Amino acid sequence: MGAKRKSYTPKYRAEAARLVIDTGRTIVEVVREIGVGEALLGRWVAIERSPLPRCERLEFKMIRTRPVLRAEVASWEI
Repeated sequence: MGAKRKSYTPKYRAEAARLVIDTGRTIVEVVREIGVGEALLGRWVAIERSPLPRCERLEFKMIRTRPVLRAEVASWEI
């Protein structure tokens, strides 16, 4: 049976990302300290730096990952 994936709370993700953003340390330095993957922390940092509110980021992600919604949005006249 496969290993269960670790789950991190939104608060933990934000705090980990803030370690990079607020202290000026590199992602690699923080990864060594907290023990998560480099790519994972990189995504968390990108999310924290995003100017969009979390609800809008989730909405865009939903549209990108669901072909039916993507097709519907593409058909909208802007």
